[in-house]
Amino acid sequence: MSSARIHATADVASSARIGEGSAIWHYAQVREDCVLGQNVIVGRGAYVGNGVSVGDNCKIQNYALVYEPAVLEAGVFIGPGVILTNDEYPRAVNPDGSQKSGSDWEATGVTIREGASIGAGSVCIAPVEIGSWALVAAGSTVTKNVPAFALVAGVPAKRIRWVGKAGVPLTDEGAGKFSCPKTGARYLQRDANTLTEVDQ
Repeated sequence: MSSARIHATADVASSARIGEGSAIWHYAQVREDCVLGQNVIVGRGAYVGNGVSVGDNCKIQNYALVYEPAVLEAGVFIGPGVILTNDEYPRAVNPDGSQKSGSDWEATGVTIREGASIGAGSVCIAPVEIGSWALVAAGSTVTKNVPAFALVAGVPAKRIRWVGKAGVPLTDEGAGKFSCPKTGARYLQRDANTLTEVDQ
């Protein structure tokens, strides 16, 4: 943790492992047994739950809530105010009216694959998986798995376009072929839920 920057107001558990070059800002909380990779940014007031795994070069923006046991692969962007839930069937009490304790439920996490981005104020309902390089538009509620390279929006979120690694909507060239107007990368749609990058 020698090169990590941790603001004096941040609450970082002693058992958390923080990678080189990472920064944890004002009033953020990083709980026990978290593993943050290198060059991770945790913004003001963000919460990262027990044992959450965060890959290299991720950004968790201000006031995002990343509940355990979420997994964020490398290069993931979590926008301001995003919520990753962890209780598929939430209740405060058991059927007999007694208050639930930690032993009365099993946490289920959200998985976000490499390079994916979750827009500001979105909610991802566990146990969904967000595919590599996908983009969740701001204010969306994700209730189903999101394919790689999909741009999803709405409540509930639905795919409206494809995006490339630059995050820009792809140009439809017909016959299942797409290209990125920013990088020139080319993609092929294999079926309704599968887009892959192809050689130039």
